[in-house]
Amino acid sequence: MPTLMRQINVISRCGARYRTEKFKPMDLCAPHHSYILNICKKPGISQEQLAEHICVDKSNVTRQIAHLENAGYVTRTQSPDDRRVTLVYPTDKAFSALPYVKETVAFWNSYITQDLTEEENAQLSNMMQKICKRAKQYFEECEADKK
Repeated sequence: MPTLMRQINVISRCGARYRTEKFKPMDLCAPHHSYILNICKKPGISQEQLAEHICVDKSNVTRQIAHLENAGYVTRTQSPDDRRVTLVYPTDKAFSALPYVKETVAFWNSYITQDLTEEENAQLSNMMQKICKRAKQYFEECEADKK
């Protein structure tokens, strides 16, 4: 029987391949959907907050944001309150891409769950929320132990 992590990884990799295919004409890659969604939702989010929210390393955020900035999707500025903090703002191009990004993600979610009943879909959603919460908790506890 396949392990839970293997199944999650397969779903994740298939989803990434799908997003890469769909986003290619926009000069975006698979992980960029999380950035576009979150930066448009919270303009002026710091790179550190973004890293924490989407559960990736700060170095990955820096690299992906640099790509998005070069492609014209975001701008970066130093925080007026703390020069060590970089704030990220969406451009008009990001806001224009947002509906397509949302549509692409929604289609994939709908496609992979189409064989589930409404009740199964609700149960899966609840279980995945619990698993996500637990996974995030691990790293929050690790960070607290470092302090």
